[in-house]
Formats: sequence, structure tokens, C-alpha cells
Amino acid sequence: MTNMLKKKLKQNVATKKQTAVPSGLKTLLRRFKKLKFEYVECGRIDSIADGIARVYGLDGVQAGELLEFLPKSGEVIRGMALNLEKQFVGAVLFGNDAALKEGDFSRRTKSIISVPAGLFLRGRVLDPLGQPLDNKGALPATKQELIERKAPGIQLRARIDSPMATGIRAVDSLVPIGNGQRELIIGDRQTGKTAIAVDTIIHQTTLRQLEADYVSSKTVNSCIGAEKAGSTCVYVAIGQKRSSVAQLAKKLDEVNAMPWTVIIAATASDSAPLQFLAPYAGCTIAEYFRDIGEPTVIIYDDLSKQAVAYRQLSLLLRRPPGREAYPGDVFYCHSRLLERAANMGKGYSLTALPIIETQAGDLSAYIPTNVISITDGQCALEADLFFKGIRPAINVGLSVSRVGSAAQIKAMKRVAGQLKLLLAQYRENAAFAQFASDLDASTKKVLERGERLTQILKQDQFATTSTPIQVVMLYAGSKGYLDVLSLDQINQFMTLVVNDLTTYSWPFVETIVATKDYDSDAESSMQEYITDMVSYIQSN
Repeated sequence: MTNMLKKKLKQNVATKKQTAVPSGLKTLLRRFKKLKFEYVECGRIDSIADGIARVYGLDGVQAGELLEFLPKSGEVIRGMALNLEKQFVGAVLFGNDAALKEGDFSRRTKSIISVPAGLFLRGRVLDPLGQPLDNKGALPATKQELIERKAPGIQLRARIDSPMATGIRAVDSLVPIGNGQRELIIGDRQTGKTAIAVDTIIHQTTLRQLEADYVSSKTVNSCIGAEKAGSTCVYVAIGQKRSSVAQLAKKLDEVNAMPWTVIIAATASDSAPLQFLAPYAGCTIAEYFRDIGEPTVIIYDDLSKQAVAYRQLSLLLRRPPGREAYPGDVFYCHSRLLERAANMGKGYSLTALPIIETQAGDLSAYIPTNVISITDGQCALEADLFFKGIRPAINVGLSVSRVGSAAQIKAMKRVAGQLKLLLAQYRENAAFAQFASDLDASTKKVLERGERLTQILKQDQFATTSTPIQVVMLYAGSKGYLDVLSLDQINQFMTLVVNDLTTYSWPFVETIVATKDYDSDAESSMQEYITDMVSYIQSN
């Protein structure tokens, strides 16, 4: 036995000597380990159709990672990994998939979808991936920010206590919006939803320009612009015509609002993945301005089309459909977006104005109820009011702001509280007046005043009004000073008031601007001014 063991040991030693690594090769191995190599993880397309590619071989890919597809034509087509399955990766394409075929290569970029962020984005029109669409040149190299970011926590948020003025009398008095609030604009198509959003952009950028002029001016004659009241605006266009986006950019440029505005456009001709990503990209850019101390307003026009695009992606990726064929996480799709709007205190705020399109005024549909439950109030537009000439066509009964008077200055609170009560009485009596032939004097008075208040709340597009002038108009209407005027004369009164108070400096206007309220002296001078203006209109 011992002889046999000795023979086996000798054989093992001999084989080890034969397989030993030469010393020169060991040196090469040590040098090889010190070298740093860059490698690219590649996969191949298993199947492709309708802008969806199933790729195998990308084992380490992350959800939301940017992928590059390499067709034989040489053009690089980008996409995003959405479905992570055991053997395949479901990816959505951002470009045309006609050039791609089965077997073509796909490679990882090891970067999650992101967009550029910086002050240079003001005045630009971009796609959701940060590529310029306005022929103003390339963007400077800058840091990329992830489009999917976590919303601020509860402890980081501050209460909403400052107004975000829209310049629209009906909105600022009845459904006020505060900095950091999420106010839904909802209604049928062609009822003026985008008009409210555009007027908000124009008014906020006008206030922002007033502040810039106040800071840069050496001789200060007025306190208008002394307080930081305006905002930087981000407008996200989803599924709209390219011509509509171009007309909007042109209009904002004409009124000098574009230098304070960023437009993110995923038009109807763009793919569904770009329409799905556009709101998140716009929110990331808006958060950049918020985090540097700029009050920011973002408008999503509209989230109904984003939900349709997400439904298309989910069905093509073979995710199980739910109610109205939407995927089960479509609520989370909107909630994680709108939860990023917040008031962080000390001027750091992001206000969200999502837009939802309804069918035949049905607010109880799936997507409208989802977004209504997420937001802090809604501004409901009605087609019947729009066609009657009441524009903006706000249905006061269905519209609400859950922030309420906390988003109003004291002067506006004093006139708006009475205004809501008078309009509620007018709506109630107007419903009975349709069936009654004889009306008593008090009912007729309520109806007449309600008609005049409704006339005051009518407003043309692109004709925004500053808050102090709104206070004067609403004070005159709610206190009954305009009861002696006809509806046409009320239009003349508002035109004269806007021109007069904008051109000349009046003490009661300066008091409202400086103190956000009016005292007894300012109120008496305001009453005298209104009385003189009404007498002038009656005499002519």
C-alpha cells in the first residue's frame, strides 16, 4: 500500500510541475490586471413591431435606462428599457423603427433617461430628451438631471400662503391658486383650457419682468415690482399639432413672455414614448428653477393624451389592461408626477396646472376622477357657458380651490367673499326665474346684480389684469355701484379703469400694492373714484 501511495504522489508532483505558470507569463498577467478596459454590453433584437423591441443579451440593464439601437444603415436610434423580463428586455423606441430588423445590435449606455437643466433653457423649445426644436443653436454642455425624481417629503414642505396670480378675474377671485398648489383645469375640447394656461404664463412673466425692471432701475417712482411676485414658466405640450406649438411660441415672443418661459413639446407626430416622457422632463426642468429660488409654474397640456400614450405602450408591452384598457398603474403615473409640485418655503415653490380633457362634460370618467383626487382643486369649464359668450367659461358650482383664501391677499379676500355669496344667490334665483312670470323687487335686484357681476368676470384672452385693478372692479360690482349701468356701459367702465389705473398713479392702488389691503382712507378714495367714473360714463 505504501509503495502505491508513493507512486501516486510522485505522479501528482510531476503533473503540477508540467502545468506550472511560467514566470514571464505571470508578469504579463500582472500588467494586464493594471490596465483599465472599457467594454460595451450588447444585445440583439429578437422581435420588433409598433415601436416596441424585445432584446436578449442585456442582462445588467436597468429600468428606465437609455438604450442605443444600431441598424445597418448606420443611424443610431435611441430607446428606453421598460419591461425587465427573465430572458428578454422590452424597450420602447424614440425614433422610427423602419430601419431596424431582427438580429440588429442594441447596446447599453448605463445612464438613466435625463435632460439638461440650466438658466440657458429660458426662451427655448425642446423635445423631452432635451434636443432643441427652435433653430436657435445647440444647447451648451451642462449637467444632466434625471427625469424621474422623488417628490419632496412632508417635513420639507411649507404651507401654501402666497397667491400665484393668473391675471384672470374669475380665477383669482373665485378659485384662487397659491404658489406650490396643484390646480386642475378640466373641460371639454375647445372650451378655453389652454387659454387660461397661456394667460397665466403671460401674467406671471409680466410680473417677473416688472421685478427685473424694478431691480435694474436707478430711479424708483413706484413700488410695483418691489416684491418677487412673478414666476418662471414651463409649458409642456403633449400630443398637440406642431403648428399650434409654433403659434404659441410666436405669441409668447410677441408679448415678451418667452425670455421667462421654457416649452417642452412632444407633438402628435412624435412617438408615444416621447409623449409619455414629456411631463416628467418638463417637471425636472421646473424643479431646477425652483431649487435655485425661482417661483416656478408648470403647465401640462394635457395629461389625457399622456395617459393614452401610456396605455398604448403598456398594451404593446403586453401588460395586463384594467379599466378602460388603461394599465393598473396609470394612477401612479400621474400621482408621482403631480406630487413633485410643492411649496418649499422662502420663495422655493413649484405650482402645477395640469389640464384634462373630458368627453361631453363627464367628470366621473376614469382619468378625470384620478387627477381630481390627486390635485388640490379644479377649475371646471363648461361648453354651454362658452357658447353663451361667458369666457372664461368657468362653472362656479363645480370649480373649487382647496387652498381657498390662503392664496389671496387681504384686499382680494374682502371683495371675493361677498362675491361668492352674491353669485350663489344669482344662480339659485336664475334657475327659478325661468319658470316664474312675476318676480318681486328683491329677486329682480339679485338677478340684475348677478348679471353685472357675471359681466365683470368676463375677460378677453391675452387681456390679463393686475390684482389691485381686479380689487377695484370687484369692489365696484359687489357694493352695487354699477347697478345703474347697462351691460355695455360696464364694459366701458372696465376699459376706462384699466387704462386709467395703469397709466396714472393713484394713492389707493399704491396702498393695495404696498400693504396687500386697503384702509378706511384708501376705501373712501376708491369709492370716490368709482362714483366719479360711473357719473362720467352716464353723462356720456
